[in-house]
Amino acid sequence: MTAKPPAPADLALSDAVRRGDADAARAALRAGADLEPRDEQGRTPLLLAALADRVAVAEVLVAAGADVNAQDARDDSAWLVTGVTGSVAMMRVLLPGGPDFTLTNRFGGVSVIPASERGHVAYVRAVLAETGIDVDHVNRLGWTALLEAVVLGDGDRAHQDVVAALLAAGADPSLPDGDGVTARAHAERRGFEAIADLLRRAESQGDDPRAEGGGR
Repeated sequence: MTAKPPAPADLALSDAVRRGDADAARAALRAGADLEPRDEQGRTPLLLAALADRVAVAEVLVAAGADVNAQDARDDSAWLVTGVTGSVAMMRVLLPGGPDFTLTNRFGGVSVIPASERGHVAYVRAVLAETGIDVDHVNRLGWTALLEAVVLGDGDRAHQDVVAALLAAGADPSLPDGDGVTARAHAERRGFEAIADLLRRAESQGDDPRAEGGGR
């Protein structure tokens, strides 16, 4: 049986997403374009817009009711890939669509984890401040965002700032990986002294009953 060719409006929407043309996307939707078609990898127009950081087009699609949580064959969603791209603008455009902050990628991680790995400082700060995402979520590798920033980061200023942001948001520095190794131990092994110092201070504050206003 021969597959039915895409309707002209669907082709127009696909082209609008590719070019980042918000006006063309609106016109395609008015002409009856399907809001949730899937390509051969299971990606929706909104997911493709998020991958390419087509913010204006994504805004049109979200306003029209596109599913920000629709996942493709790799378990990526428009929301989850913002953690990979680090686009704060896209993150904010998707928020009105009601993203599921517990939705996980193929590694079992939430969006703040890949963002921390990649050193996307502005994204990490924004997603922690503006959403209810779990800063201590553990992925299938046994890593939190804090662990991933250390284990897969390179100890540079961006990753130092990510670690500081995670700790400021309440990340637990005592949580170890699957082998029982903490983020501080990883930092010390890799020679990331600035990060190790941040983690040592966070651990000492956690041990001090007077820290954060507790006790007198």
